[in-house]
Amino acid sequence: MIRSMTGFARRELAHAAGTLAWELRTVNHRYLELSLRVPEEFRALESECRAAISASVKRGKVDATLSFRAAPGAGASLDLDTVFLDELLKRAHEVSRRATAHGGEMTPPSALELLRWPGVLKEPQHDRAPLLGAALATLKAALAELGASRESEGERIALMLRTRCGQLEQQVALVRARLPEVRERIRARLEERLGQLTLPAEPNRERFEQELALALARMDGDEELDRLSSHVAETGKTLEAGEPAGRRLDFLMQEFNREANTLSSKSQDAATTRAAVDMKVLIEQMREQVQNIE
Repeated sequence: MIRSMTGFARRELAHAAGTLAWELRTVNHRYLELSLRVPEEFRALESECRAAISASVKRGKVDATLSFRAAPGAGASLDLDTVFLDELLKRAHEVSRRATAHGGEMTPPSALELLRWPGVLKEPQHDRAPLLGAALATLKAALAELGASRESEGERIALMLRTRCGQLEQQVALVRARLPEVRERIRARLEERLGQLTLPAEPNRERFEQELALALARMDGDEELDRLSSHVAETGKTLEAGEPAGRRLDFLMQEFNREANTLSSKSQDAATTRAAVDMKVLIEQMREQVQNIE
C-alpha cells in the first residue's frame, strides 16, 4: 500500500478528569523527524508516545501535540498539611518568644498568611494511571486515523503514477515505431558521406556494414527505449509492493530522467525530440509526486 507523507488527524476523548485531544500533522521529509509536545503532567508518557508514533510512521516530519482541559471542579479541592502546619506554628512561636526576650515585638502570623506559606496547602494525590492510559489509547486511535488519511492520499498518488507510466509507454512505443525510418535515414546519411570521400580503392562493404551497425547502436536510442520500458515495469511492481516505496521510486525517477536525456541527445529527427521532451515532462510530474511518498 502506497502511503503519502502528508496527513492530518485529530482525536478527542472526554475523561472524568477532563478532555484529552491529540493533533497529528505530517509532511514530507527525507527521514523520520518527530516533534512531540505534551503537558507537564503527561511527561511520563513521552517515551511510549514516541515508540507508538515511530511504529506507525516510517518516514516524514511529524508534529504531535497533546492538549488537556481539566473538567470543571477537577483539582479544585486542597488538602491541609497539618503536620507541616503544626511545625510551622511551633517555629513561629519560638521566633516570637526569642524576639520578646530581646526586647522586640512580633505580630503573630494571620491564618491567611499561614495558608499562603508554601507547602501548607497541597493538591490531593490522585491515581493518574487511568488518565495516562486514556491519553495513550487516544494517541493510537489518532495514529490509525492518520494512517487512513495517508493511505487515501497515497492511493491518489499511485493512480497518478500509473497513469503517467501508461503515457510514458505510449511515447516509448511512438519512438520505437519510428526506429526503422530513423535507422534508414542514418544509413543513407553515412553512405552519402562515404560517397563524397575520395578513396584510393573500393571500400570494404563488410567492414562498412559492421561500422554502420555500431553507429546505429550508438545513435538510434533502442537501448534507452528498452531501459525506459523496464523502468515502467519496475515502477508498477514497486507500487504493488506492500512496503514503504518512496526511496526506491525516487531512484527510479532518476533513472527515468537519465534515459530520457540520453534519448534526447541521440535524437535524429524532430518527432523523436518532441517525444523525448514529452517524456521528461511526464517524468518531472511523477518525480514531484514521488517526493511525497513514504
